[in-house]
Amino acid sequence: MSKTLQAHLALLLVNLIYGANYSIAKQVMPVFVQPFAFVLMRVGGALVLFWIVSVLFVREKVDRKDFPRLALLAVFGVACNQLLFLKGLSITTPINASIIMISNPIVVLIIASVVLKERISLNKIAGIIFGIAGALLMLTFNKNFSFGSDTIAGDIMILINAISWACYVVLVKPLMSKYNTFTIVKWVFLFGFILVLPFGFSQFREVDWTNMPAGIWYDVIFVVVGTTFLAYVLNTYALRALSPSVVSIYIYLQPFLATLFAIYYYHNDTLDARKVLAALLIIIGVFLVSNPFAKPKKEPGN
Repeated sequence: MSKTLQAHLALLLVNLIYGANYSIAKQVMPVFVQPFAFVLMRVGGALVLFWIVSVLFVREKVDRKDFPRLALLAVFGVACNQLLFLKGLSITTPINASIIMISNPIVVLIIASVVLKERISLNKIAGIIFGIAGALLMLTFNKNFSFGSDTIAGDIMILINAISWACYVVLVKPLMSKYNTFTIVKWVFLFGFILVLPFGFSQFREVDWTNMPAGIWYDVIFVVVGTTFLAYVLNTYALRALSPSVVSIYIYLQPFLATLFAIYYYHNDTLDARKVLAALLIIIGVFLVSNPFAKPKKEPGN
C-alpha cells in the first residue's frame, strides 16, 4: 500500500472520529464536565499518551531553533483550537458547528499559498466549490440547523477555531520532513497543556466524578484517546504525504458524518437521497483537490 493511500485512509478515519465527536462531546458538556475542564482532560490525557509512546519507541532530539515554532503550533493547534471548539460547541448545535467548519479548507488554501507557496490550481478551487455545495446541501435543509442570537457566541468561537486549525495544518507541514510525528505532537501538547491549564484548572476541580454515569466516562475516553490522541497523530502523519489543502478538504465529510451520528444519537432525522447526493458532491471535491492525475514536476536538468 502506497504512502499516499495510507494518508488518505488515515484522513478518512480521522474524519469518522471527528464526525462522531460533535455528538459525543455534546453528551458530556456542559452537564457533567464544563468545556474548559474537558479541554484540560483532553490535552492532559493525550499528552501522557504521546510522551509514553515517544519514550518507548521514538527517541529524537529537537533543534533549539524549532521550539518557538512548536510553541506557536501549540497556540493554534491546541489552545485556541480546543478551548474555542469545546466552549463554542457547548453553546451552539453540532449541526451549526459542522457547517461553520466549511471555512477551514478555504483558509488553509490561502495560508498555504502564502506561507508554503502552494499553487492554487483550478482543480483545488473546483474541489472546494463541490465540497461547499455538498456540505451546504447536507446542512441547510436540516431541521436542527439555525443561526440566531442563542448560538451566535458559540458560532463565532467555532469560526475562530476553524481559522486557528488552518494555521496549525499549514505551519506544521515544514516540520514533517525533519521529525517523527510523535516528536512533534508530544512537544506541541506539552506547550499546549501549559497554555490551557490556567483556563481549565478551576472547572476541572468542580467535576463531580462520583456521580458521572458509566456512559459519560466512555464518551470522555473516546474524546481523549480517539478525537485527541489518535486524530492528531493521523492528521500529522497524513501531512507527510499530502498537502495541507488535501488534508483540509476532508473536513467536508464531517457535516455528512456528523449528521449520521446525530441521527444515531438523537433519532430525529433520516438518511435520504439529498444526503447521499451531498456525500457524492463532497467525495468529488476531495477527488479534485487530491488531483491524482496531476503530472509530477520535472526536476531541473531532466
